[in-house]
Amino acid sequence: MDFTDVSLTSLRVFRAVAEQGTFTAAADTLGYTQSAVSRQIASIERAAGAELLERRRDGVRLTAAGHVVMRRATVVLDEIDATARELSGLPEQAGTVRLGWFPSAGAVLLPRALAALRRTDPGLTVVGREGSTPALVRALRAGSLDLAVLGSAPPFRPPDAESPPLVLRTLTERALCLAVPAAHPLARGEFVDVADLRGQRWITGSGSGEDRLLGVWPGLDERPEIAHTARDWLAKLQLVAAGCGLTTVPALLAPAAPPGVRVLPVRGGPQEQRRLLLARLPHPPAEPVTRVAAALRAVAVALDADAGR
Repeated sequence: MDFTDVSLTSLRVFRAVAEQGTFTAAADTLGYTQSAVSRQIASIERAAGAELLERRRDGVRLTAAGHVVMRRATVVLDEIDATARELSGLPEQAGTVRLGWFPSAGAVLLPRALAALRRTDPGLTVVGREGSTPALVRALRAGSLDLAVLGSAPPFRPPDAESPPLVLRTLTERALCLAVPAAHPLARGEFVDVADLRGQRWITGSGSGEDRLLGVWPGLDERPEIAHTARDWLAKLQLVAAGCGLTTVPALLAPAAPPGVRVLPVRGGPQEQRRLLLARLPHPPAEPVTRVAAALRAVAVALDADAGR
């Protein structure tokens, strides 16, 4: 085992594969070819004298040795980044929290929490990124995120099966709603009856995983007419505003609806719930992480209170 010749490039590629879950996704993120990623991983595994990634049909997962290397690699890469900032004359980012968030959290919950933190903790820096729940869980496991806001839909299950289990706390759990053009006949009342959803045109998500659950009302007893597919929440809501169709939305997104859209509850039939979860690894969190988590929880409570009025 000899790590003296392991390059920073290999460490960055290894971290990207662990976070993205596949060689292909890591290659796309880094702008490399898949063969280049494979060569870097082979190089670092030779240096480690052990298999660092378990190859599976659904992607890769860190082995026990991989977790050790990832933990150390994260420290090294963070120190290199800090050195680059210092040499560039940028301020040291003490009190930095690396936060990931599920797309629907980025429209209302996250901006309000960050605004509150700027007032109460101006010296605290939050950096991070949007991602799917599986990608955010991988990033938490890889040590490149401190905290993540995850999405969950029925049937509610733990977001991953690795050990030790993540520490999870529900931020909010509310019924799925419907986004309707303001000029649509269904927008005249204070709710939509599920029986009136037959024969409607729908705007659906084009992604995978959780995204497939958002668009057409769950359990609709007909083959839906799909008018448009769009991955971005803003695009879907603007298509609704333009009268192009209906789409389902988490209740959390109601405050972000643009003019020309009404977000209404649906009555009749079973109610579909959506959860947002706050997740972290089980080791005791640093004080900055605790403050960010508290801000997210406070905004979630305020949003639920506003919805109940």
